Amino acid sequence: MKVCVYLSYIGLGANLLHLAYVHQLSKKYGPITILTLCKNLKDALQDDNAVEDVIIIDKKFNKLKNIFSFSSEIKKHKFKKIYIYYPSARIVIACKLAGIKEVYHYPFLKKKNLHLVNEAKKFTCKVLKISDCQTFANFQINKERLLNISSYFDKSKFNIVIGAGSSGPTTKWGVENYSKLINKLNKLDKFNFFILCGPNERNISSQIINNTEKKNIVDLSDKSISEVIPFLVKADMYVGNDSFGSHISSQSGKPSLVILLDAPKAYTDYSPHHIRIIPEGYDINNINHGSEINPNLVKVDYLYNKILSNI
Repeated sequence: MKVCVYLSYIGLGANLLHLAYVHQLSKKYGPITILTLCKNLKDALQDDNAVEDVIIIDKKFNKLKNIFSFSSEIKKHKFKKIYIYYPSARIVIACKLAGIKEVYHYPFLKKKNLHLVNEAKKFTCKVLKISDCQTFANFQINKERLLNISSYFDKSKFNIVIGAGSSGPTTKWGVENYSKLINKLNKLDKFNFFILCGPNERNISSQIINNTEKKNIVDLSDKSISEVIPFLVKADMYVGNDSFGSHISSQSGKPSLVILLDAPKAYTDYSPHHIRIIPEGYDINNINHGSEINPNLVKVDYLYNKILSNI
């Protein structure tokens, strides 16, 4: 039976946040096909046994006027069931027009203040008729990919991925703060660092490297998503902005210290390996997209102590 999960998110992090539910559905149906707007999800899940395929949807299909062409696109795949992890009447109609016999979806009026984790868990339990399900997955990766990067790691050191990059400017802690943190940790002479930034953020990683006194840093900004993922899985800890890196690290069983400047509580609500770093004077429940919090309200000394207490 060909079963599909629809994820209506562009960001890789938001898609990975739903991985546990794909795994739960696969226990009943076998490998699942994922339909998504996220162009990087296919590379991220290339080794996942619970995933049959990842089909990237063109953003043009995300508009009401293209509902019939979207329906024709879905029809090509001959799905028998689809689970829509988003409250959208448009997607439901397109799936029904495509002839999918069983279409499961969120209640349509749930968009405002949608808690991604609570809603996804509730929906999964309901459609599968189970009392509970895990909210975080065990991220799967081919062991050979980890062996291929072994030369970058010093087993005598504690290896930390610094997630200095992010999709939005309001989520970034900043070059100066990361540089100070690394210099302070390096006084202990027990760490190696990997700087995670996108290809368009190489200036961030180069500035951090230039600002640090000890050259025990690997720059990952020239690597693809597929090449970066083994470093996130193999490293001992993630420290940084809310980005896809924290979701892979936490679902690999590693402590992930996430600086929450512009991300809802839900983004770190699902895994016991997430450790929230909250700006001074703020309540986690009052942080959301568009908060525009001063990054300097997260003190270097505070994050330094958090790292040491979670080693």
